[in-house]
Amino acid sequence: MQNRRLVITFFICAIFLHPGIGSAEDLLAQGIAAQKAGKQEQALELLGNYLKDHPDSGEARRVRALALTGLGRKTEALAEIDQGLATHPKDIPLLLARGNALAALDRRPEAVAVFSQVLALDPKNAEAYKERGENQAQEGQLEEALEDYNKAAALAPKEPWLFFKRGMARFCLGQYQEAVGDFTTAIQLNPEAPLFYFARGQIYLLHLNNREKGVADLQQGCRLGHPLCCRELEKLGIKPEK
Repeated sequence: MQNRRLVITFFICAIFLHPGIGSAEDLLAQGIAAQKAGKQEQALELLGNYLKDHPDSGEARRVRALALTGLGRKTEALAEIDQGLATHPKDIPLLLARGNALAALDRRPEAVAVFSQVLALDPKNAEAYKERGENQAQEGQLEEALEDYNKAAALAPKEPWLFFKRGMARFCLGQYQEAVGDFTTAIQLNPEAPLFYFARGQIYLLHLNNREKGVADLQQGCRLGHPLCCRELEKLGIKPEK
């Protein structure tokens, strides 16, 4: 009995005194939490320490890249992601992060190729369709962008910013009624986003000859704090409502 107690006591002491036991996953969790809280430098340090013992962790590489991006260190972020992909070449979160990192560096054709790679691995990935559409739109490939937004909308019908982006693509293609429909859906999904009202209001005013609806949207956007909505009302000689 005495020997058993000694063994248990030794085991407990070993757990508390040995710094490596139970600490690694804590570093990863703390690093992820720090990045989400906007504490990017702290996240870099925590995740860097975690990677010393776990250099093949794709999740640590991905979150560390997010922290680097948050600090404006975009090239380093891409290099961090590439290190993760060297070990995990088909890791979808890492590939999505790589596409976003390339887009942030204005390397949009390369980003489109990466999102296409994701879709080859996961044909129902709404995020990849959305981001590929965004990059195609930025490159002036509006028809291709609209096709991707349509697929993304079918997979993620409750994502308001997706409908806003599709509405913008339709607006640029001169499909004004369809764009209004998308902005309306975006507003229904998130009625607190003033940019949605601004976009719909501008189409009503400038392209659909509906001043009443346009002004109503600008008033709502102004109430929600969007300065462009307030400025447009002033240009029209209309006092913003509170």
